[in-house]
Amino acid sequence: MPLVDLPPLPRSATLPVGVRRFLRDADRRIERFRWDRHFPAFVPSDFATIYTSLAALESSGLLEGRWFCEWGSGFGVIACLAAMLEFDAWGIEIEGELVDAARSLAEDYSLPAVFVRGSFIPAGGHAFVKSAGQCAWLAAIAGGGHEELGLDPDDFDVIFAYPWPDEERLTEKLFECCARNGAVLMTYHEVGGLRLRQKRNKVGAIP
Repeated sequence: MPLVDLPPLPRSATLPVGVRRFLRDADRRIERFRWDRHFPAFVPSDFATIYTSLAALESSGLLEGRWFCEWGSGFGVIACLAAMLEFDAWGIEIEGELVDAARSLAEDYSLPAVFVRGSFIPAGGHAFVKSAGQCAWLAAIAGGGHEELGLDPDDFDVIFAYPWPDEERLTEKLFECCARNGAVLMTYHEVGGLRLRQKRNKVGAIP
């Protein structure tokens, strides 16, 4: 099934006060974490842009449900933002220290986002990893994240990822293969910013 780029959605120019406060604290925590530890594959995205885009998507009528998953959830900020928008939010992250940090952030703000350690490569996805190239950070390991959640990729209405350049096509192929019809893939890119695509049986139709 093809992925269809969604047209630009009307976004608010301002963030709610509570969201601004949360993001300031998250930025401080991330800065301390990056100062104390070395995770070369951990690069934060533009949280404010993602929040306003996710809020616009939530109110657009394009979604069939409110289940959100962040592939490679890092510090957990985006899954927490999804929870603030009343999505049922989950995050999958391969680095245990980042999972702990994400759980702490969600707990401190009483947000019901759930984080598990593991790969977001679903069962049977090893062939996709082999096609990603030698520079890809992705790994398909035993005890994958979806198994930890007890959920499959096709359970989610929105999946977010911030792929490295050599992982972009792999992430897209995984979503095309495993997500359900009507689900939306949100990806953030170092060049090009945020992109929203929807999986459809055919352009212009969601049966």
